[in-house]
Amino acid sequence: MISDSYRNALPLQSMLQEYRLEAVLGAGGFGLTYLGRDTHLEKHVAIKEYLPTDLVVRALDGSVVPITGELQREYQWGLERFILEARTLAKFSHPHIVRVSRFFQANGTGYMVMDYEKGESLHQMLKRSVKPDEARLKGILMPLLDGLQAVHATGFLHRDIKPSNIFVRESGSPVLIDFGAARHAIGATRSLTSVLTPGYAPLEQYSSDGNQGPWSDIYAMAGVIYRVLVDENPPDAVSRMKIDTLPAKLARARGRVSEPFLRAVEWALALDEKQRPQSVQDWGRALEGRSTASSTIRVAAQSAPTVVSAPTPPKPPPSQPSRPPARSAPGKFGSAWRWVGIAAVLLVVVLAFNAWNRQRPGQTVAPGDVATTKAQPSTSRPKPATVQSPFDQRDVPRERPARDRDDRPGAADGDELKRKALQQFRAADINDDRYLDRSEVSRFPILAKEFQRIDADGDGRISAEEFWRFRRLQTQQRFRKN
Repeated sequence: MISDSYRNALPLQSMLQEYRLEAVLGAGGFGLTYLGRDTHLEKHVAIKEYLPTDLVVRALDGSVVPITGELQREYQWGLERFILEARTLAKFSHPHIVRVSRFFQANGTGYMVMDYEKGESLHQMLKRSVKPDEARLKGILMPLLDGLQAVHATGFLHRDIKPSNIFVRESGSPVLIDFGAARHAIGATRSLTSVLTPGYAPLEQYSSDGNQGPWSDIYAMAGVIYRVLVDENPPDAVSRMKIDTLPAKLARARGRVSEPFLRAVEWALALDEKQRPQSVQDWGRALEGRSTASSTIRVAAQSAPTVVSAPTPPKPPPSQPSRPPARSAPGKFGSAWRWVGIAAVLLVVVLAFNAWNRQRPGQTVAPGDVATTKAQPSTSRPKPATVQSPFDQRDVPRERPARDRDDRPGAADGDELKRKALQQFRAADINDDRYLDRSEVSRFPILAKEFQRIDADGDGRISAEEFWRFRRLQTQQRFRKN
């Protein structure tokens, strides 16, 4: 969708090298995409600008500068990765992967110049209630998998596959776009959790040390198929750990698509990355119904948990070492002496613990209360659970002093804060559309007051990613004050 209302965008009709900026095509966590006019070749191009809004701001002269000096190194590292990804994508000449024709640096940041394609995204198609059948879905999916396999062969992952990043040309040919979240799968030293789309991001993408690989992109692509078949976004991976409604909802599509196709989708949506297809090639064969014997066994194993009552418990995997044979039962006298020995050991442990407890200086807690971590007033009654404001700062974890705390993405405390932020976001998302509009935040004064600042891309609603960035900055500012 073309727009000119993004506040962080460069002025329209301004020149960037030989390109005239005519409109803004979209915005994401890493930057903006412009519709440009190549004044030399007289054709339209798409230009991607590296602009991570949680690290930098736009100066009056159009340049990009880090918010603080402390973020300079983080921004520079990301810019180097952006240029590296542009070089890598420029090597591709695949009809179903967006082609990068040029990249350059200006305004203190980097730019990718890509072919501009006419058509619409799969997201726009689905909003028009266009639901592809299995044949049409395969016509879109299989070419994309061929292109994705070429990307994986270079060691890169897309990491943000979703309906809005699948573009269908006017000819009907699909192309995978927006590699702004792409990261090298091998040798990465920084966090890989900066950008994710709930529902399409696998569980390992929520953690800084998650085992990400081709199976991560496969999960996201299977989430796209789920969106087409079920007509709603897939549940996010974190909520599936508690209650997994995905298999039951996916079963509604039984009869609309073939059984091998449906089982292959469920296989790819396994929470455990080790239980998913490990390569695009393996998954493609399963989708076509021509999987190998080993793949068939794995699909059946993944389908088993959806059965309500299994006849027998699963056998341990072959790699699990067998337990040593049990010794013959001792006589009754041997058994009695064994229990006497155990009782004697327990008695010694209790006596030693009491002696140590009496010698502790300032000890005021009785031995029976050693497991208690915090005294509770005997007269207070537990308060009923209430929905807190998403910006209630009392629930921010403060286990360590600010000087010892690492709030960068990927740190343990940062992961805990992010988990709580996602929980609070879902609590505020009344209509469950994965965005917060002004009506939903009206009951939260702080959130309503800061709405425009949180809404980084200016689309009139707050995404989970924007919500998380604001919470993180808010926490960092509070620690600096302390």
